[in-house]
Amino acid sequence: MEFFTFISEQWVLVSILLVLVYVFAFTERIKSGKPLSSHELTRMLNADEAVLLDVRESKDFKEGHIVGAIHIPFNKIKENSAELNNHKNKVIVIADKLGQHAGAAGRILKQQGFQVRRLSGGMAEHTHPGRAADDYAVGAGHGRAHPGAAPA
Repeated sequence: MEFFTFISEQWVLVSILLVLVYVFAFTERIKSGKPLSSHELTRMLNADEAVLLDVRESKDFKEGHIVGAIHIPFNKIKENSAELNNHKNKVIVIADKLGQHAGAAGRILKQQGFQVRRLSGGMAEHTHPGRAADDYAVGAGHGRAHPGAAPA
């Protein structure tokens, strides 16, 4: 009961705290790269405006990945980011399993001068079971590169 009394008496302070928490969460999210939908990713890859970086573990990558993705596991981003130097003129879209590591990887790459975006929801959302197999290429090097691409 004291909690509600405090909130009702100090509503200005509580409001300021909530605004500050929101602003902090928003700025941290932007620092790690804006989220990108699967459809935006497809458009950017087809237009050769972006490169996909898959930061999942090797086992997950081998089980299935988006064709053309560059694979650097999250725990090796700092030491292997030089592999991306040829792509500094493109947006690096980071994909992980559920979206949990993309933010941290994005901050690391942004500090090194890369343009970074994050695949919203990670690979789990991108490859959800309701999506038709031909919609997005997922596999170990087979299938179409992207929607609209010629079949392999």
